[in-house]
Amino acid sequence: MEATIVRKTLSETIADTPLLLVDFFTEWCGPCKMMAPVLKDLKLFLQDNIKVIKIDVDKNNAAAAQFQIAGVPTLILFKNGQPVWRQSGAMNLAALKAVIEQHG
Repeated sequence: MEATIVRKTLSETIADTPLLLVDFFTEWCGPCKMMAPVLKDLKLFLQDNIKVIKIDVDKNNAAAAQFQIAGVPTLILFKNGQPVWRQSGAMNLAALKAVIEQHG
């Protein structure tokens, strides 16, 4: 049996995911690198209650333009396909969890 890999567009992923956190970042950004372990810990804490994806704006100019990303890192939380929260800059785990719990 051959495995089929299904790749969704960002718009499809946003529409199909009840709670989605998108991290717009670049490889060269210091604060972006600080967010990586925070996002990993967040995912461990919230398990299947949230999906977290990272988008490198240097490699995905169209996504950066679509969401008007002017600085990195920028985090956008989508609930049922709609943006409910957005912030630019690094955050600690406690603050990010509080935001997710407020909107989740």
